[in-house]
Amino acid sequence: MTTVADLPTPALLLDLDRLDANIAGMADRCFRLGVSLRPHLKTHKCVEIARRQRANGARGVTVSTLYEAQVFADHGFHDITWAFPLILNRLQEAERLADRVQLRLTIDSQPAWEALVRCGHPFHVWLKIDCGYHRAGMDPAALETMTLARKLADSPGLTFDGLLTHSGHAYAATSRGEIKRIAEQERRTVADLRERLAADGIHVAASVGSTPAMSVVTSLDGVTEARPGNYVFYDATQVALGSCCAATCAVTVLASVVSRQAGAGHCVVDAGALAMSKDEGPPRPRPTMGRIFAEYDSGVLHQEMHLRFLSQEHGIVTAPLPVGSRVRILPNHSCLTTACCKISSHRRSSLQAYFQVLGSAPDLQEWGLLLQQAQRCTSPTVCSRSSPHERTGHRCKYAQYRPRQ
Repeated sequence: MTTVADLPTPALLLDLDRLDANIAGMADRCFRLGVSLRPHLKTHKCVEIARRQRANGARGVTVSTLYEAQVFADHGFHDITWAFPLILNRLQEAERLADRVQLRLTIDSQPAWEALVRCGHPFHVWLKIDCGYHRAGMDPAALETMTLARKLADSPGLTFDGLLTHSGHAYAATSRGEIKRIAEQERRTVADLRERLAADGIHVAASVGSTPAMSVVTSLDGVTEARPGNYVFYDATQVALGSCCAATCAVTVLASVVSRQAGAGHCVVDAGALAMSKDEGPPRPRPTMGRIFAEYDSGVLHQEMHLRFLSQEHGIVTAPLPVGSRVRILPNHSCLTTACCKISSHRRSSLQAYFQVLGSAPDLQEWGLLLQQAQRCTSPTVCSRSSPHERTGHRCKYAQYRPRQ
């Protein structure tokens, strides 16, 4: 089995040339904007891909779970921001990890600060600020925010790293111009508060991050680092937002038509919710559960045919394709689609390797460290290490490839 056509489906495919171009492109963009790049690894959860990002100039990494931080630490990543509000009952685990790597925690409340002070460990700490997303983070204009910032700066043993924001509301934008306004809102929010702190004698860094905002922002004055994540793969949501084009997207799902009934205007494919995720994506150009490529190499998407509905293992496509034919689906949310799957690589149609992806299921530790360097396979078959989903019946393989030159 040496080509994409040989893969059993559903198969999650990663285009290595597109991956490498995306990694290099964001690194160059951050360099030109004058900020360091601390990429968010939750999109791929893969050591091999993180190493490629580090080789392209990433300074430190960002994770969303403590388990991600632990596994990346075990594989040589020693400057890690856990960009999630501190979970107080995980503080002892964080302390153990911080004994061997530079672990940077994130807080946005007085109780979290009090817990850190009681703990007594010399943690590095970010203060999360709400830049308009209204999911988490302190109000930059509130007196309580300045008060907590001063407490962090004055806390013996704690290092106040700086202000951290996430412009997640950029995903709800309806135009590229609106994303630009949100990116500037994020920059201005954190830069203004950083300036107020400096006037108070508190000199800290400022960290921003979202792929849509980073794709359009023209100035990051007052910001020191960026934490985009989805840019390594991109997806249908990013295409709809204008962050990229379909020819830039590195992750797709290969699926086979398994049913078509006479007179029906649809067919059934073997990529359901467990292969795609049930993220509905953007409402534009129309709500779908995934776009379908008309021509992958040139990045042309079908305008009428798409994935309309997902159940656990079934996907409904809005065209009566023949049984046995295959479709290449662009997922709405590549971060969710790739979670807990295996990566097989290819150059055009030639398979290259399998990567292992770290899952986020709470029982992962039962199977040990699943995050590994790519295993080069002369005959790509199922890798010796099973992913959690395969252990529970999930059939999605994560294949990666690089087009031939």
